[in-house]
Amino acid sequence: MRFCSLGSGSSGNATVVEAGTGPRPSRVLVDCGFPLRELDQRLGRVGLAATDLDAVFVTHEHGDHIGSALALGRRDGIPLWMSRGTWRAVGEPALPPFVRFARDGDTIVVGALELHPFTVAHDAEEPLQLRLRAAALQLGVLTDAGSITPHLLDNLRGSDALLLECNHDRDLLAASRYPTSLKARIGGRWGHLANDTAAQILAACLHDGLRHLVAAHLSRENNRPDLVRASLGAAWGAQRGEIVIADPDLGCGWIALG
Repeated sequence: MRFCSLGSGSSGNATVVEAGTGPRPSRVLVDCGFPLRELDQRLGRVGLAATDLDAVFVTHEHGDHIGSALALGRRDGIPLWMSRGTWRAVGEPALPPFVRFARDGDTIVVGALELHPFTVAHDAEEPLQLRLRAAALQLGVLTDAGSITPHLLDNLRGSDALLLECNHDRDLLAASRYPTSLKARIGGRWGHLANDTAAQILAACLHDGLRHLVAAHLSRENNRPDLVRASLGAAWGAQRGEIVIADPDLGCGWIALG
């Protein structure tokens, strides 16, 4: 099992997860938050084409996550999973045949991969985040959550790797040029994770088998990689290796879980 980010931030998010052996591993794209031509280019950078994907999972309807997902489904016929709430928020008049519905607690099998969606606190219609399993390995994906819930922690515990939102530093957000209403939305319990909240999640999910950590969805204006590493570092420790930062433009390279 391995994964890579194609880019992560307010301008777009997409993560490829791959599992299985042989000439045709199973591949899922988690979020599709870029224009179709740009998505093709980003997939090409990691040696893939859209037709190499077996499914797309959209966590919620915000543009930096759903992006070109419907256009991709129409062009290539790739199954597109989302919650019913996300579909209602999209507002399309007819349900395309490639759209599938997911909900909290489901198990979605895509070849060698199992997808386990779970609900989070975020200001969308029915947002879902994911843990993905292949054999005994587990990847936890968490972006766009405003606060910690027991259900969130239950779904992330036991992961061998985490892709974890570190959206903002509280002081930088408070001092930013953003309007007061936007600051309240981002920093509120239905908004995005601050560095210190992400560190609390990491500490609650830490175990000997957790070996890979990717910090994602960093705000360009309200966060910095050095602040993220300082916040997560105390819980992470030096013995587990580098904290990888997913770049908005470049994402991060392939990370193998086993």
